[in-house]
Amino acid sequence: MAGAGLVFFAYIGFDAVSTAAQEAKNPQRDMPIGIIGSLLVCTVLYILVAGIATGVVSYKDLNVPDPIAVAADHAGLGWMASIIKLGAIAGLSSVILVMLLGQSRVFWTMSRDGLLPQFVSKIHPRFQTPYLTSIITGVAVAIVSSFLTVREAGNLVSIGTLLAFVIVSVGVIVLRVREPNLPRAFKTPAVFIVAPLGALSALYLMISLPWTTWERLIIWFAVGLVIYFAYGVRHSRLAQKR
Repeated sequence: MAGAGLVFFAYIGFDAVSTAAQEAKNPQRDMPIGIIGSLLVCTVLYILVAGIATGVVSYKDLNVPDPIAVAADHAGLGWMASIIKLGAIAGLSSVILVMLLGQSRVFWTMSRDGLLPQFVSKIHPRFQTPYLTSIITGVAVAIVSSFLTVREAGNLVSIGTLLAFVIVSVGVIVLRVREPNLPRAFKTPAVFIVAPLGALSALYLMISLPWTTWERLIIWFAVGLVIYFAYGVRHSRLAQKR
C-alpha cells in the first residue's frame, strides 16, 4: 500500500481534465468521456510498461528516479534506448504542463468565487487565459522543486491529491443530503456507495505514506486555513448570499 500511495501521483492528471470544464464546448458529455477514457487507456499502458520493465530488470534495481531509462539501457536496444528516454522525458513534461494549467484554473475559479482576491482572476486581453495565476503557479513550482527530491515531491503531490479526493467525496455526500434538488450537470451513480468507498480508499492510501509527508501536508493545510479564515470566509459568494 505504501508503494500504491507513492505511485498514485501518476494518476493525478485525470482530475485536471475537470478543471478545464469552462473551456469545453460540451462539458456534460466531453468531461466524463475524457476522464474515464484516458484513465482506462493509461492504466493499461502503465501495467504493460511495468510488466516489461520488471521483465527486463529486477524490480530491486528499478527503485530509482529514472526506472524507464534503466530498463532501456539493460535491454540493449542501442539507439532505441535514447528514443525511449526522450519519450519518458516528453511524458513527464506533458504532465507538468497539464498540472500547471489545471492549478492556474483552480486559482482562477477560487478568485471568481471570492475565496482569493479579484486580481487573481485577471484574464489576458489577447490569449483570454488567466495568465497571472499561470505565472505565479509556475514560479512557485520551480522554487519548491529546487529543494525536494523526486520521491519527496511525488509523496507530497500524492498525499495532497488524496486529501482533495477525500474532501470531494465527503462533499458530494453532504450536497446530496443538504441540497437534493440542486441542478447537477454531472451525477454520480450509487453515490452513497461510491462516495464513501472513494473517501475511505483515498484515506487508506494516505495513511500508508511516510510521516514526513504528513508533516508537510499539515503545514500546507494550515497555510490554506489561514488564507481562508483571513480572507475567503468573508469575501466568498456564499458568505455574501447569507
